[in-house]
Amino acid sequence: MKISYNKLWHLMLDKKMNKADLKRATGISTASIAKLGRGENITTDILVKICKALKCELKDIMELTREDEGTQEEVRRLYGSKEK
Repeated sequence: MKISYNKLWHLMLDKKMNKADLKRATGISTASIAKLGRGENITTDILVKICKALKCELKDIMELTREDEGTQEEVRRLYGSKEK
């Protein structure tokens, strides 16, 4: 399983926020923002700060995905396969 922060990026788009805005609103470091961008693990303290700043819950900013899911989705997108 892998952590995906795609929900966070979508939520930020909805709120018209960029990464610099998130950094200012939460007080988290540039390194933590970079880890989020790479889908790496970060502490729950950081996740809680993000949730407080965005007034949301953990389920609104992250989810667990299968590690090969992104690759399969990319193949489907490129080659138009409807198989799962």
